[in-house]
Amino acid sequence: MDDDIHAPTVASGPTSGAMPRDLSKLSMPDLMQEKERIEAELSALSSVLDTHGVTMNSTLTTFDGFPRDDIDIAQVRTTRVRIIHLRNDHKEVMSHLEKAVHEHFARLQNAPEAVITNGSTVPSQAPAPATENNNADAGTLARPFAKVNSVELRSPADQAGLKTGDSIRGFGDIHWLNHERLSKVAETVQQNEGRPLLVKVTRKNESGPGTTELNLQLTPRRNWGGRGLLGCHLVPL
Repeated sequence: MDDDIHAPTVASGPTSGAMPRDLSKLSMPDLMQEKERIEAELSALSSVLDTHGVTMNSTLTTFDGFPRDDIDIAQVRTTRVRIIHLRNDHKEVMSHLEKAVHEHFARLQNAPEAVITNGSTVPSQAPAPATENNNADAGTLARPFAKVNSVELRSPADQAGLKTGDSIRGFGDIHWLNHERLSKVAETVQQNEGRPLLVKVTRKNESGPGTTELNLQLTPRRNWGGRGLLGCHLVPL
């Protein structure tokens, strides 16, 4: 029997909008995995629409009300429905992620302050024992979301100390939860021309294994002699 030509050409998860697991019981790394899974499927389904030359809002009928014969209308409709479900799932995952981030920072703020004794930093109280989930959450919070692909000589990025191969963990207020495939980074750059932005970077050590975490001040500006406000090219991870 021939394949159903109306079926979506990419694999999909549950056909309902319900999440497969109780998100409130997932750790931050698990929530991040769920977020990435949904975003990957959304990207694949968007490609299906692209092959038909339509968007979520394109009309499926001709000017006189007849179904268009240049696209597979059944497939487009099925794909659109799946995208709507996935967008709702994505909102729910992001809500749980944001809640987990707030709770993590609340724990950090309530942690006992340290005092300096004889040149050594000593907690004023014994810290709470580390757990696997706490360590994983802390690592997820610092997760890089972009990589520096190139840096132009004498550009704002070059003067700030940014180097090719650096991983970006923070760009102003932008982090892995809200960068939206770097579109928010572009908005932040445009809105902060002439104002310094804190850029958190992870860089591989040149002299050996391991990495170094850096906080750089990057000021977007024009007329530095090249294109753009930064003079560097970032790619999402």
